[in-house]
Amino acid sequence: MSHTPITSQNNPWLSWDSWLNSPPGQYVLAWEQTQFDHMVSDIFGYHALQIGLPQINTLKENRMPCQLIVRSAHDRPEGEDSPKWQTVSAIPEELPFATQSLDLIVLPHVLEFAEDPHAVLREVHRVLVPEGRVIISGFNPASLWGLRQYLSHWIGTPYLPREGQFIALLRVKDWLKLLDFSVDRGKFGCYRLPLRSASGMEKMAFLEKAGDRWWPVLGSVFIVSAIKRVNHLRLVGKIETKPLPTTAQLNPVAHLGGQQQKVES
Repeated sequence: MSHTPITSQNNPWLSWDSWLNSPPGQYVLAWEQTQFDHMVSDIFGYHALQIGLPQINTLKENRMPCQLIVRSAHDRPEGEDSPKWQTVSAIPEELPFATQSLDLIVLPHVLEFAEDPHAVLREVHRVLVPEGRVIISGFNPASLWGLRQYLSHWIGTPYLPREGQFIALLRVKDWLKLLDFSVDRGKFGCYRLPLRSASGMEKMAFLEKAGDRWWPVLGSVFIVSAIKRVNHLRLVGKIETKPLPTTAQLNPVAHLGGQQQKVES
Protein backbone atom coordinates (compact mmCIF):
# COMPACT_ATOMS: atom_id res chain seq x y z
CA MET A 1 0.00 0.00 0.00
CA SER A 2 1.43 3.37 -1.02
CA HIS A 3 1.84 6.13 1.51
CA THR A 4 0.29 9.50 0.65
CA PRO A 5 2.38 12.40 1.95
CA ILE A 6 0.62 14.96 4.10
CA THR A 7 0.37 18.29 2.26
CA SER A 8 -1.60 21.49 2.70
CA GLN A 9 -4.00 20.27 0.00
CA ASN A 10 -5.12 17.13 1.85
CA ASN A 11 -4.65 18.57 5.33
CA PRO A 12 -5.66 22.25 5.50
CA TRP A 13 -4.35 22.46 9.08
CA LEU A 14 -0.83 22.65 7.68
CA SER A 15 -1.61 25.92 5.87
CA TRP A 16 -1.30 29.12 7.90
CA ASP A 17 -4.00 30.92 5.92
CA SER A 18 -6.41 27.98 6.21
CA TRP A 19 -5.72 27.65 9.92
CA LEU A 20 -6.61 31.31 10.48
CA ASN A 21 -10.03 30.63 8.92
CA SER A 22 -10.66 27.70 11.30
CA PRO A 23 -12.47 28.05 14.69
CA PRO A 24 -9.23 28.21 16.74
CA GLY A 25 -7.76 30.60 14.21
CA GLN A 26 -10.73 32.96 14.48
CA TYR A 27 -10.51 32.68 18.27
CA VAL A 28 -6.86 33.76 18.22
CA LEU A 29 -7.50 36.61 15.77
CA ALA A 30 -10.33 37.97 17.93
CA TRP A 31 -8.16 37.89 21.08
CA GLU A 32 -5.23 39.54 19.34
CA GLN A 33 -7.42 42.24 17.80
CA THR A 34 -8.56 43.25 21.29
CA GLN A 35 -5.00 43.35 22.60
CA PHE A 36 -3.64 45.32 19.65
CA ASP A 37 -6.50 47.82 19.92
CA HIS A 38 -5.59 48.42 23.55
CA MET A 39 -1.81 48.66 23.02
CA VAL A 40 -1.72 50.99 20.00
CA SER A 41 -4.35 53.45 21.23
CA ASP A 42 -1.88 55.52 23.29
CA ILE A 43 1.11 55.44 20.91
CA PHE A 44 1.65 58.72 19.06
CA GLY A 45 3.68 59.79 16.05
CA TYR A 46 3.27 60.11 12.28
CA HIS A 47 4.11 56.79 10.59
CA ALA A 48 2.85 53.34 11.66
CA LEU A 49 3.47 50.03 9.91
CA GLN A 50 1.93 46.56 10.13
CA ILE A 51 3.89 43.69 8.60
CA GLY A 52 1.78 40.80 7.28
CA LEU A 53 -1.42 39.20 8.62
CA PRO A 54 -3.95 41.34 6.69
CA GLN A 55 -6.74 39.27 8.30
CA ILE A 56 -6.77 41.86 11.11
CA ASN A 57 -6.10 45.58 11.30
CA THR A 58 -3.71 45.99 14.22
CA LEU A 59 -3.61 49.79 13.72
CA LYS A 60 -7.36 50.32 13.84
CA GLU A 61 -7.32 52.21 17.17
CA ASN A 62 -4.12 54.13 16.45
CA ARG A 63 -4.36 57.78 15.36
CA MET A 64 -1.18 58.23 13.35
CA PRO A 65 -1.95 59.95 10.02
CA CYS A 66 0.12 57.57 7.87
CA GLN A 67 -0.60 53.85 8.29
CA LEU A 68 0.90 51.22 6.01
CA ILE A 69 1.08 47.46 5.67
CA VAL A 70 3.85 45.35 4.19
CA ARG A 71 2.37 42.43 2.28
CA SER A 72 4.21 39.45 0.88
CA ALA A 73 3.33 37.00 -1.87
CA HIS A 74 2.13 34.54 0.82
CA ASP A 75 -0.61 36.86 2.11
CA ARG A 76 -4.15 36.28 0.93
CA PRO A 77 -5.72 38.70 -1.61
CA GLU A 78 -7.65 41.59 -0.11
CA GLY A 79 -11.40 41.15 0.17
CA GLU A 80 -14.14 43.74 -0.08
CA ASP A 81 -14.26 44.08 3.71
CA SER A 82 -10.49 44.55 4.09
CA PRO A 83 -9.11 47.84 5.43
CA LYS A 84 -8.05 50.36 2.80
CA TRP A 85 -4.34 49.97 3.41
CA GLN A 86 -1.49 51.92 1.94
CA THR A 87 0.16 48.71 0.75
CA VAL A 88 3.88 48.11 0.29
CA SER A 89 5.19 44.91 -1.29
CA ALA A 90 8.36 43.78 0.45
CA ILE A 91 9.89 41.16 2.71
CA PRO A 92 10.35 41.80 6.46
CA GLU A 93 14.13 41.32 6.26
CA GLU A 94 14.49 44.18 3.72
CA LEU A 95 12.08 47.02 4.45
CA PRO A 96 11.98 49.79 1.82
CA PHE A 97 12.01 52.63 4.36
CA ALA A 98 14.63 55.16 5.37
CA THR A 99 16.60 54.71 8.58
CA GLN A 100 14.77 56.13 11.62
CA SER A 101 11.60 56.96 9.68
CA LEU A 102 8.81 55.00 11.45
CA ASP A 103 7.23 55.53 14.87
CA LEU A 104 5.43 52.19 15.32
CA ILE A 105 5.82 48.72 13.80
CA VAL A 106 3.51 45.77 14.53
CA LEU A 107 4.69 42.20 13.89
CA PRO A 108 1.70 39.83 14.20
CA HIS A 109 3.16 36.30 13.97
CA VAL A 110 5.92 37.53 11.66
CA LEU A 111 8.99 36.20 13.48
CA GLU A 112 7.81 32.58 13.62
CA PHE A 113 7.21 32.42 9.87
CA ALA A 114 10.32 34.38 8.83
CA GLU A 115 13.40 32.68 7.42
CA ASP A 116 15.63 34.80 9.68
CA PRO A 117 13.62 36.27 12.58
CA HIS A 118 16.64 38.02 14.10
CA ALA A 119 17.28 39.77 10.77
CA VAL A 120 13.67 40.99 10.86
CA LEU A 121 14.24 42.56 14.28
CA ARG A 122 17.48 44.18 13.13
CA GLU A 123 15.63 45.74 10.21
CA VAL A 124 12.85 46.92 12.51
CA HIS A 125 15.47 48.52 14.75
CA ARG A 126 16.99 50.30 11.76
CA VAL A 127 13.79 51.95 10.52
CA LEU A 128 12.34 52.87 13.92
CA VAL A 129 12.97 56.35 15.32
CA PRO A 130 14.57 56.61 18.78
CA GLU A 131 11.87 55.82 21.36
CA GLY A 132 9.82 54.18 18.59
CA ARG A 133 7.70 51.15 19.46
CA VAL A 134 7.51 47.57 18.19
CA ILE A 135 4.67 45.20 19.13
CA ILE A 136 5.06 41.45 18.55
CA SER A 137 2.62 38.55 18.81
CA GLY A 138 3.35 34.84 18.59
CA PHE A 139 2.46 31.37 19.80
CA ASN A 140 3.79 30.24 23.16
CA PRO A 141 5.61 26.87 22.91
CA ALA A 142 5.26 26.44 26.71
CA SER A 143 1.49 25.95 26.57
CA LEU A 144 -1.05 23.19 25.97
CA TRP A 145 -1.16 24.19 22.31
CA GLY A 146 2.62 24.07 22.13
CA LEU A 147 2.67 20.63 23.78
CA ARG A 148 0.00 19.38 21.39
CA GLN A 149 2.05 20.65 18.45
CA TYR A 150 5.22 19.04 19.78
CA LEU A 151 3.55 15.65 20.20
CA SER A 152 2.21 15.78 16.64
CA HIS A 153 5.69 14.96 15.37
CA TRP A 154 5.16 11.42 16.69
CA ILE A 155 1.39 10.98 16.97
CA GLY A 156 -1.51 12.48 15.09
CA THR A 157 -1.59 15.54 12.89
CA PRO A 158 -0.29 19.01 13.84
CA TYR A 159 -2.63 21.39 15.60
CA LEU A 160 -0.81 24.50 14.35
CA PRO A 161 0.74 24.96 10.90
CA ARG A 162 3.96 22.96 10.53
CA GLU A 163 5.57 25.78 8.56
CA GLY A 164 5.88 27.91 11.70
CA GLN A 165 8.91 27.85 14.02
CA PHE A 166 7.36 28.98 17.28
CA ILE A 167 9.70 31.03 19.46
CA ALA A 168 9.54 31.29 23.24
CA LEU A 169 8.85 34.74 24.69
CA LEU A 170 12.08 34.64 26.72
CA ARG A 171 14.07 34.19 23.53
CA VAL A 172 12.24 37.07 21.85
CA LYS A 173 12.99 39.29 24.86
CA ASP A 174 16.67 38.30 24.70
CA TRP A 175 16.81 39.33 21.03
CA LEU A 176 15.13 42.64 21.85
CA LYS A 177 17.58 43.30 24.67
CA LEU A 178 20.56 42.70 22.37
CA LEU A 179 19.18 45.38 20.04
CA ASP A 180 18.72 47.90 22.89
CA PHE A 181 14.95 47.53 23.04
CA SER A 182 13.28 47.90 26.42
CA VAL A 183 10.20 45.72 26.99
CA ASP A 184 7.51 47.85 28.62
CA ARG A 185 4.44 45.60 28.68
CA GLY A 186 3.06 42.28 27.54
CA LYS A 187 0.32 39.73 28.01
CA PHE A 188 -0.46 36.02 27.57
CA GLY A 189 -3.87 34.78 26.46
CA CYS A 190 -5.92 32.05 24.76
CA TYR A 191 -6.15 29.38 27.48
CA ARG A 192 -8.73 27.11 25.88
CA LEU A 193 -7.87 23.49 25.13
CA PRO A 194 -6.49 22.65 21.65
CA LEU A 195 -9.82 21.67 20.11
CA ARG A 196 -10.84 22.10 16.48
CA SER A 197 -14.61 22.59 16.53
CA ALA A 198 -16.37 25.87 17.20
CA SER A 199 -18.69 24.24 19.75
CA GLY A 200 -15.76 22.68 21.62
CA MET A 201 -13.91 26.00 21.72
CA GLU A 202 -17.02 27.75 23.00
CA LYS A 203 -17.47 25.28 25.86
CA MET A 204 -13.95 26.10 27.07
CA ALA A 205 -14.66 29.84 27.41
CA PHE A 206 -14.60 29.65 31.24
CA LEU A 207 -10.85 28.92 31.07
CA GLU A 208 -10.07 32.49 30.00
CA LYS A 209 -10.58 34.12 33.40
CA ALA A 210 -9.12 31.13 35.22
CA GLY A 211 -6.01 31.20 33.06
CA ASP A 212 -5.47 34.93 33.52
CA ARG A 213 -5.63 34.44 37.27
CA TRP A 214 -3.95 31.10 37.97
CA TRP A 215 -1.56 30.23 35.13
CA PRO A 216 -1.01 33.35 32.96
CA VAL A 217 2.37 32.27 31.54
CA LEU A 218 0.74 29.14 30.03
CA GLY A 219 -1.39 31.10 27.57
CA SER A 220 -1.17 29.80 24.02
CA VAL A 221 -0.47 33.24 22.54
CA PHE A 222 1.67 36.14 23.75
CA ILE A 223 1.87 39.79 22.80
CA VAL A 224 4.74 42.04 23.86
CA SER A 225 5.60 45.72 23.37
CA ALA A 226 9.11 47.20 23.38
CA ILE A 227 10.66 50.66 22.96
CA LYS A 228 13.82 51.42 20.99
CA ARG A 229 16.29 53.04 23.36
CA VAL A 230 19.28 55.15 22.34
CA ASN A 231 21.82 55.13 25.17
CA HIS A 232 24.84 56.73 23.49
CA LEU A 233 23.78 60.32 22.90
CA ARG A 234 26.50 63.00 22.92
CA LEU A 235 26.23 66.79 23.06
CA VAL A 236 28.15 68.38 20.19
CA GLY A 237 29.75 71.82 20.70
CA LYS A 238 31.40 73.85 23.43
CA ILE A 239 29.67 74.08 26.79
CA GLU A 240 30.41 77.25 28.73
CA THR A 241 31.23 76.71 32.40
CA LYS A 242 30.43 79.28 35.08
CA PRO A 243 31.43 79.36 38.76
CA LEU A 244 28.83 78.19 41.20
CA PRO A 245 26.86 81.05 42.80
CA THR A 246 27.51 81.92 46.44
CA THR A 247 24.91 81.58 49.15
CA ALA A 248 24.32 85.33 49.14
CA GLN A 249 23.75 85.34 45.37
CA LEU A 250 21.18 82.57 45.75
CA ASN A 251 19.31 84.61 48.40
CA PRO A 252 19.13 88.24 47.21
CA VAL A 253 16.72 89.22 49.99
CA ALA A 254 19.16 88.22 52.70
CA HIS A 255 22.00 89.96 50.82
CA LEU A 256 20.15 93.24 50.55
CA GLY A 257 19.15 93.03 54.18
CA GLY A 258 22.79 92.69 55.18
CA GLN A 259 23.78 95.78 53.19
CA GLN A 260 21.00 97.82 54.77
CA GLN A 261 22.12 96.92 58.28
CA LYS A 262 25.71 97.94 57.44
CA VAL A 263 24.65 101.41 56.17
CA GLU A 264 22.46 102.11 59.18
CA SER A 265 25.16 101.16 61.63
